[in-house]
Amino acid sequence: MSIDRIVMAFAGIVVLVGLALSLAFSPWWLIVPAFVGANLTQAAFTGFCPLAILLKLIGVKPGCAFQ
Repeated sequence: MSIDRIVMAFAGIVVLVGLALSLAFSPWWLIVPAFVGANLTQAAFTGFCPLAILLKLIGVKPGCAFQ
C-alpha cells in the first residue's frame, strides 16, 4: 500500500469517527472532520502532509502524490 492510499484511508477513518462522536456526544466533535478537510485542502496545494512525511520516514513506498 502506498503513502497516498494510507493518507486517504486515515483521513476517511478520522472523518467518520469525528462524525460518529458528534452524533453520540457533542456537536463540538465536528471540529475534527473540519480540521481533516482543511489539512487535505492545504496538502493538495502545498504538498505538505505530516502523515506522509512520517510514513516516508518509516519506509512506506510513496505514490504519485507524495514523492
